[in-house]
Amino acid sequence: MIILGSKHLPLGYGLLLCLLQGSVRAQNVKATVGVDVTLSCKYDAQYYGRLAVCWGRGAIPNSGCANQVIKSDGTSVTNRLSERYVLMGDLSKGDVSLTIRQVQEDDSGMYGCRVDIPGWFNDHKHQLTLTVVPAPPNPLRIETREVKERTITVRWTSVFDGGSPITSYRIDFKNKLAPWDTAVTTADIGPDLTQVTLVDMRPAKAYNIRMFAINSVGTSETSNTLTVTTKEAAPGGPPLDVQVEALTSHSIQVTWKPPKTDLRNGVLRSYSLSYREYDPESRQFRRSQHHSVTATRELESVTLHNLKPSTQYSMLIQAKTNGGLGPPSNPVACTTLNEVHTTSTAEMPVTTSIASTWGESTTSFTPVSPDPPMLELLEVKDKMITLHWTAGFDGGNPITGYDLEYKPDNASWDHTNTVADFSSNQTETTIIEMYPSTYNIRVFARNSIGMSEASNVLTVTIEETGRREDTITTSISTQKATFSTTTSADTQAAVSTEESQGGHLAAIVVPVVLVVLIVAIVTTWQFRRMNKRKGSWGIGWLTNGAIHYRDSEPIPEL
Repeated sequence: MIILGSKHLPLGYGLLLCLLQGSVRAQNVKATVGVDVTLSCKYDAQYYGRLAVCWGRGAIPNSGCANQVIKSDGTSVTNRLSERYVLMGDLSKGDVSLTIRQVQEDDSGMYGCRVDIPGWFNDHKHQLTLTVVPAPPNPLRIETREVKERTITVRWTSVFDGGSPITSYRIDFKNKLAPWDTAVTTADIGPDLTQVTLVDMRPAKAYNIRMFAINSVGTSETSNTLTVTTKEAAPGGPPLDVQVEALTSHSIQVTWKPPKTDLRNGVLRSYSLSYREYDPESRQFRRSQHHSVTATRELESVTLHNLKPSTQYSMLIQAKTNGGLGPPSNPVACTTLNEVHTTSTAEMPVTTSIASTWGESTTSFTPVSPDPPMLELLEVKDKMITLHWTAGFDGGNPITGYDLEYKPDNASWDHTNTVADFSSNQTETTIIEMYPSTYNIRVFARNSIGMSEASNVLTVTIEETGRREDTITTSISTQKATFSTTTSADTQAAVSTEESQGGHLAAIVVPVVLVVLIVAIVTTWQFRRMNKRKGSWGIGWLTNGAIHYRDSEPIPEL
């Protein structure tokens, strides 16, 4: 027996307290919001065998675990507070470390691990303090939504904010071949947005785009980098250095250079050369003729043949990309050589400059009506015909609008035409045709002088989509009234029911129904005759998000 004196009592109490508490190790762990954190705890499983273990929040009590979050019998997990608490170590080797998935700021605090080792006061205790702090947001993933000639729209989805709300976004973009230190940085973008459109881009240019998310802690790592090439646009400048020379009494050579490189807005595909003859009697230029030249080199040349002798011609050139025709060059004029009937001294070529207005010679010039547009079919779908037209030369006066004529294929332009007018800046429309048939369509341009000749004529067929055989429906739609007559199996069934209830009632109803049906059919036939004389009433134009019917107000798009 060991007897301690009174002066050794404090030391004895301390030793007893240590035995009761067991061995406790302390450790501090720091992590950022959103990551997985592992709190280490191990014992010698080869020596002790598999032992029960528990994890709790707060200081480790004399027995068990306070505020227990997970427990194991040494082989598997028997209880846990949340799926976020996981024992990912090898339990057979005594690794009972606690992993907390995607920690949050409120996960901060003290954690204790207790391993139940057999015997008195033998439990293994491991205590840790976890501190979780906010972090910058996760990197974004961006994608292209829409690309046009001068705009690029990108979008993204929300990401984890790092434990602190995202306050803004930032976008950097640059020329594909340039370094990032030359990039243009957008102003801060609001945190509620999920897409943004970059404007004032250059056509047919390749750009790199990246993005960042920002919160009170800092800026995220860079997003993925997009490489985007804007669409081609019509050239922004005219061909340069246009030169003309009369070679003979019937030919003129024209040479020119492409537009400036930064104004080409794409790959030059061809040039449109317009030329017209000057009539000294009327003191006006005649209607222009067009010649297309494939773009092949930096100095283009073409020779115009079959011209009239001793005649002045004015000409201009436009460059073309897949985006359309660019502005015309300054007009130049040249007079063919005199036709030689007898031996005489060869005449020198005569070249005359013309003022910048197309067709305005140094003598005088009166503006004329425009050249006809070029009409093309974009799509035919679900009784809708989508059209696009390209303007020709404006005749020296700005084009003020376009007129579209539309008729059945077997009708005359003089008697059955439907006309719709469009503004000068509109070059596309969609026609809604309710009646399946084959139609002819053409377009005219107009300016303050008059109307152009007709464009090329498109022939478009609207296919019939099918109808019920037991229903005959005829309808004529105008601005003020709709007439329809329908005879169906349902109506016949109703009449049959009435007959079964009383023959005398059927004798009254059937003649009345027949009379109404005959009157409706005759009325419909009369309206269709009127329709053939005045044009199709089942036609509408779809422009700028609204359907416009002839002689009616716009209605919302269907």
